[in-house]
Amino acid sequence: MLAVKLLSRIEEERGRFLIWAPLFFGAGIGLYFVPSREPDIGIYTALAILGLFCAGIAWRWPWGIGPLARAVICIALGFGIAGVRAHWVAGPVLDFRYYGPVEGRIIAMDRSQSDAVRLTLDQVRLSDVNPRKRPDQVRVSLHGEQGYLSPAIGQRIALTGHLSGPNGPVEPGGFDFQRMAWFRGIGAVGYTRSPALLLSPPTGDLSLAIGRLRQVIAHRVRAVLPGVSGAFAATITTGDRSSMERATIDALRGSNLAHLLAISGLHMGLLTGFVFQAMRILMGFWPRLVLNFPVKKLAAVTAIGAGVFYLALSGGAVATTRAFIMVTTMFVAILFDRRALTLRAVAMAAMIVLILTPEALVEPGFQMSFAATTALVAVFAWIRDRSRDETPRRLPGWLRPVVTVVISSAVAGLATASIGAAHFNQVSHYGLVANLLSVPIMGAVIMPLAVLAALLAVVRLEVLALWLMDWPIRWILWVADTVSSLDGAVGKVPTPPGFVLPVLAVAGILLVLLRGRERWIALAPFAVVFAGWANVDRPEILISSSGGLVGVMTDQGRVLSKPRGEGFAARSWLENDGDAASQQVAFERDGFNGRKGQLEVDLSGLSLAHLTGRGAEDRLAEVCAGADLVVLAAWRDDALPEGCAVLDRKALAKSGAVAVHLEPDGWSIEPSRPEDRARLWTR
Repeated sequence: MLAVKLLSRIEEERGRFLIWAPLFFGAGIGLYFVPSREPDIGIYTALAILGLFCAGIAWRWPWGIGPLARAVICIALGFGIAGVRAHWVAGPVLDFRYYGPVEGRIIAMDRSQSDAVRLTLDQVRLSDVNPRKRPDQVRVSLHGEQGYLSPAIGQRIALTGHLSGPNGPVEPGGFDFQRMAWFRGIGAVGYTRSPALLLSPPTGDLSLAIGRLRQVIAHRVRAVLPGVSGAFAATITTGDRSSMERATIDALRGSNLAHLLAISGLHMGLLTGFVFQAMRILMGFWPRLVLNFPVKKLAAVTAIGAGVFYLALSGGAVATTRAFIMVTTMFVAILFDRRALTLRAVAMAAMIVLILTPEALVEPGFQMSFAATTALVAVFAWIRDRSRDETPRRLPGWLRPVVTVVISSAVAGLATASIGAAHFNQVSHYGLVANLLSVPIMGAVIMPLAVLAALLAVVRLEVLALWLMDWPIRWILWVADTVSSLDGAVGKVPTPPGFVLPVLAVAGILLVLLRGRERWIALAPFAVVFAGWANVDRPEILISSSGGLVGVMTDQGRVLSKPRGEGFAARSWLENDGDAASQQVAFERDGFNGRKGQLEVDLSGLSLAHLTGRGAEDRLAEVCAGADLVVLAAWRDDALPEGCAVLDRKALAKSGAVAVHLEPDGWSIEPSRPEDRARLWTR
């Protein structure tokens, strides 16, 4: 009886299968990233056979179990497309540490975590490196005095730098930069402390023409609006973040306004929406046009064209491409006389993005963007339906935009809060206030002025619109500084277990797509999410992949073995702990004993020693006599002494960063890269 009811309920959803498809397709993509080994041809063959079998079922019995068969087909397709994409983007990855001359052409510019200008180069040349092993792209941060080069897209430059393959996670289950670099085609990363030199000016290559135009516009904007305002304006109009200072970015993040920098759904929606409405108003002044042509559809086509230009101008980043697909889907719906803002349009956009870039599923931009959009569409559809069923309560005209902004900010903030906290380990307690004070200015003033500046640039009068943008931008930056500096403005949270985000996504989708009392089903996965996050256990000991940094959890928080060096790993560990302390503060905590170069710590059931500096290998046998585990920040080819476990650079090069867990019957080591782990991006 229960099975019959379930099949009947599934039959009712058959006509809405499109809005369920991203859930199953995304599940297939997620399953591709889970295994520790790269799937072989046998798995793909089995999935193909399963997909064909289910296709037969769906064709023969479109009702009943038919939708279930289609769900299985989506899962199989998601897995297969993710695998195809991973092999399609394959390229050489540097498998050793390189120091020497580097030549290449600049194709992208941004800023690193250390606030240095960072260049992405293609057409790379490395000294004495086999061309077949030479990376297609490398990313280099410029440190030190750089007085001989003003970087520009298309320039060919030379420098002397340190390069290596992209690093893996700084702890087991952490952010996998290797995977991200693999899908972006980056085969080596590094830095230089010597001046970079110009070999040739920007070439006439059409593939970089848009990039050069973007940089020219950014320079022009910064020339008219110097300082932080100009950097902000250049970022939101062209996507060029190379002039954004770290302090400004931190203030925007602390006030939950960092999304204003990313050219994503907000910017694309505001710009194309403004163009759409402006074109309808302008064409309305021409009666003959209004009477003989579909003005609304012409405005939609114009808005799509504006979106295409904005996409190209901004560099076509993943977030911008995703936003463009979403708004284009909605304007195409207008062309076919369909409602633009529907869950069906959001589902179509999600499917297009996942088919083109399946790796986007595991990135915070995709998750937050579609979470916010789905929630907004669902909530406003509910408000619309309620107003039809009940006597509408008319709000004053001046109050409607205010209420819309409040609802939008609250809904989008609630939909993305957990996802942002999981990825970035912080919650902005006053983010709603900051968004209410900033988003209306962004939409009603800054973005229209940006469009006006683009139009006035034709007659070289863009300076007028840019000047008008100055004070609105200063207002947003003042709000960011003020809100982020309030007591308790930012709360730190630990990184949740790996299952939390997938279960959270399922819970949110069920809450939106199910109807009536069925929505109570979503409470079960939500409960699993909060229980898992509330009881998260952070590793007692973390060891970096070089063996040069050790972090031990104490009652005061994690204590680190050195005050500086390996800052990315140190900062990541503390953030994942939900700890706001700096590396220096974490080093000064009580925990380690001994002298520099030979630190020791005793935990329940484990005695650990950390050897660094000159002569560390010579002290190994002596220290091993009194320690259970020794971390040696050196490469040792000789036989290791008996009596203790040793993690030296040779062992850590294979395992990656490791976590040590204390258990009732002893302790265990969890590597970031297990011996049987052989994904495309870790080989």
